[in-house]
Amino acid sequence: MSNEHKAHEYRFDTKRVRSGYEPKEHNQAVSPPIYQSAAWDFRDVEHAKLLFTLQELGNLYTRIGNPTVGVLEQRVAALDGAAGAIALASGMAAITYTLLNLAEGGGRILTSPYLYGGSTDSFKKMYPKLGIHFDLAKNILNPAKLAEEITPDTRAIFIESVSNPNTVLLDVDAIAQVAHEHGIPLVVDNTVATPYLFNPIAHGADIVVYSATKGLNGHGNLIGGLVLESGKFNWNSGKFPHFSEKYYTLRDPKDQRHRDFLEVFPDFPFTMRIRFNHLNYFGAALGPFDAYLAIIGLETLSERLDKQSRNALKIAEYLSAHPQVEWVRYPALKSSPSYALYQRDFKKGAGGILAFGFKGTVEQKTKFLNSVELFHYHVNIGDARSLIVNSPQTTHHELEADEKIAADIPENLIRISAGLEDPLDLIDDLEQAFKKAIG
Repeated sequence: MSNEHKAHEYRFDTKRVRSGYEPKEHNQAVSPPIYQSAAWDFRDVEHAKLLFTLQELGNLYTRIGNPTVGVLEQRVAALDGAAGAIALASGMAAITYTLLNLAEGGGRILTSPYLYGGSTDSFKKMYPKLGIHFDLAKNILNPAKLAEEITPDTRAIFIESVSNPNTVLLDVDAIAQVAHEHGIPLVVDNTVATPYLFNPIAHGADIVVYSATKGLNGHGNLIGGLVLESGKFNWNSGKFPHFSEKYYTLRDPKDQRHRDFLEVFPDFPFTMRIRFNHLNYFGAALGPFDAYLAIIGLETLSERLDKQSRNALKIAEYLSAHPQVEWVRYPALKSSPSYALYQRDFKKGAGGILAFGFKGTVEQKTKFLNSVELFHYHVNIGDARSLIVNSPQTTHHELEADEKIAADIPENLIRISAGLEDPLDLIDDLEQAFKKAIG
């Protein structure tokens, strides 16, 4: 178990392969070992005391920390420039624990309308029963007016850096400024972009969440999530009194004085509070084997995202000229409303996700999807294999009609997650599917 990111001079591509792991500390193993163990022996009674009183951070029980999981946490923290990180069993667990940690006891979260369908649906189904309510921002594309939507009960702003499925880009710097002027943190779901294409913390974000299932891993073989914190936000402002709550479990071993997370973990209180409260007692722990798969996936992150960005742009350009396509949404297209932000903030590419509007009947769209041969038809994204899906009827089927309008998700939208195949083969596959569907 380790949360502290030690800064060093290495560049991104060195960090994604080497950060958080030292072979000499693991019997000289070149690849991080899979520590498939539920618990660890204590050296002696004194060692157990040091661990339980938090005088020493170490391996105790895999539910709250594991050496393989720790490598993943430290590596992603290094890539994001984060002060602390915690890996969890899924991206939804990462979102859930983040929101519970922010608005414990009740509060409001101001959110972008451009979000993953599962996030939006959980916001209206689950959290209100826990006293946490959500306000759909009307001015998320106009940060100058966003302050008008912040209330005294607002505990955070929650956005996606690249929205799923519409690939909408937001002015993260401006939104962060508005949040900080009102003493609240900005939370950015950076799943689509990954830290390779976009670093939210460098643009003012305070909390970053990931579904490690997607681009971070890139091979469609695990479920996982992460929460990271910048280490710069002031949690002692009075808006978050639960961070100052004294706990017996955090007591000072010398005088038994009860302490809070801000005192015990001043550099990364947010992720440590999740670790010892939400993860410890709700238990969405990431297994060591899944952590190992994520670590291996990270080693090819740059190459995968480069190729996927190039493939997605070629597919987007092909679709833009196709007679059976009503519109195409991809930030790297000059016709995109997000193109200016793409040029400013996304120097390495826009990623592998794009969407287009199918011009035809529902029956023709169904036949088109049933006719693809190279694309996989399922709901994941960020895979090495190219994927296609009708998002309004699948990943965003939970959204009601007015919510789809707010998120700008028309019923004819088809989402593509470009993989690593030859782009000409992918285009050929789409073309033959169009011909079968339209005749």
